[in-house]
Amino acid sequence: MPGSIKSLVNSFCAEEDGMGVVEVILIIVVLISLVIIFKSQITSLVNSIMSSIKKDAEGVYKGS
Repeated sequence: MPGSIKSLVNSFCAEEDGMGVVEVILIIVVLISLVIIFKSQITSLVNSIMSSIKKDAEGVYKGS
């Protein structure tokens, strides 16, 4: 019986589930960095898309 407890403790210590947290944090840091680097391009793209949506919505509203 004591051998099974020892093996249970060893297997618990050997688990690497915590690595997932580090990986998620690294991915978030990379994404935030990309947003900071390409902020002006992202802003102009979103503004372009929103103005296109606004034009199309006004056309639908005026057409009906």
